[in-house]
Amino acid sequence: MTDKATHPIPDKAQVAVDFPDKFYMGSFARESKFEARAEDDGLFIKLSRTGAEKRAVEIHLHHYLLADILSAWADSLGEEPRMDKTHREELLEVLKKVEKAVRKTKPA
Repeated sequence: MTDKATHPIPDKAQVAVDFPDKFYMGSFARESKFEARAEDDGLFIKLSRTGAEKRAVEIHLHHYLLADILSAWADSLGEEPRMDKTHREELLEVLKKVEKAVRKTKPA
């Protein structure tokens, strides 16, 4: 991961992986960084934390799965507690940016 591709995490993320014989859980906060980029068939995300409690998580979501996740999230927004104004405005701006970027891509 190059420094150019990483960004500081302004908030926090928590990750849990539950295998039959092991459970892993970790958090990534302001001292951590993230990388997110388009790949041929989806979205690559990496969360990394340095220091004494070093850890990293990578996930690749194919386009159909990413679309299904976003759709399920959209469906649940009306059922969840109200979102504060700052988070709502930030998300609306970013979603506009994502839509613009997707519309500019050329079909394969």
